[in-house]
Amino acid sequence: MAYNLKNEMNKEERFHSGHRLCAGCAAGIVCRAMMRAVEPEDRAVICNATGCLEVSSFQYPYTAWEDSYIHTAFENASATASGVEAAYNIMKKKGKIAADENVKILVIGGDGGTYDIGFQSLSGALERGHDLTYFCYDNNAYMNTGTQRSSATPRFTNATTTPSGTESVGKKQNQKDLTQIVVMHASPYVAQTTMFGNMKDFHEKAHRAIYTKGATFVNVLTPCPRGWGYPADELTEICKLAIDTCVWPLYEVVEGEYRLTYEPKKKLPVEEFMRRQTRFKHCFAKGNEWTLEAAQEYVDKKWEELLAKCK
Repeated sequence: MAYNLKNEMNKEERFHSGHRLCAGCAAGIVCRAMMRAVEPEDRAVICNATGCLEVSSFQYPYTAWEDSYIHTAFENASATASGVEAAYNIMKKKGKIAADENVKILVIGGDGGTYDIGFQSLSGALERGHDLTYFCYDNNAYMNTGTQRSSATPRFTNATTTPSGTESVGKKQNQKDLTQIVVMHASPYVAQTTMFGNMKDFHEKAHRAIYTKGATFVNVLTPCPRGWGYPADELTEICKLAIDTCVWPLYEVVEGEYRLTYEPKKKLPVEEFMRRQTRFKHCFAKGNEWTLEAAQEYVDKKWEELLAKCK
């Protein structure tokens, strides 16, 4: 669906303001845009794994969600959504729901509840092919409990469980490439995106994922000003640096076919992205320059691999 800013602004809100997310948090923007990608005439059920978003958007009896909402445990959002999808199918067969009624099953969780704790149930839902869409708001750590490292945390990140110091340069391992792992599940639609510019890339991918039959997945880089260490008003700048350095490439995989949706005119050095965040401050200290070289080498390798798949 082609993105039209005027049309999007005229839609009624399905994720409301007044939630308790931090100032500058990108998770609320992800939710608002995700719900705008659902056609106004369709209903939705949202299954939300425990995390920042859950505790901030739904505290009974208050909710930021217009549509039906289920708070699940950290590990079973995809399993819950699978059950919801199966229940709707049964009710349609029994005539309790009109056959032409369109209900979209959406799952959303952070990287902790997706890459790590919820990965087993996500993998199961993908393998079974339930008709649902999973949105991961990837803020690179367990932000809700104090910025502990997750498998989505980039190498060299200073987190509370991987602190930098005289004997450490932060997290030792590169982040898990979950988008590629989902592709290996033969999902009919997989995408990687973030918030930048006029949201065109996000909206079109979200809509395509929601309206593709089967288990689909959208991985959204969702910067956290508190955990990453940058001013809250620099969200779009951080997102733009992530894609222009190719730290976070924008692409989609449709029925196994790779499509690059953005290629920077001038690929920037990775250190331009790292320099703007205090979580990488130690990488610029004397004697730690090798970390910048290692980060660049890793990003270049992953970028070339992606280009080969897209071409």
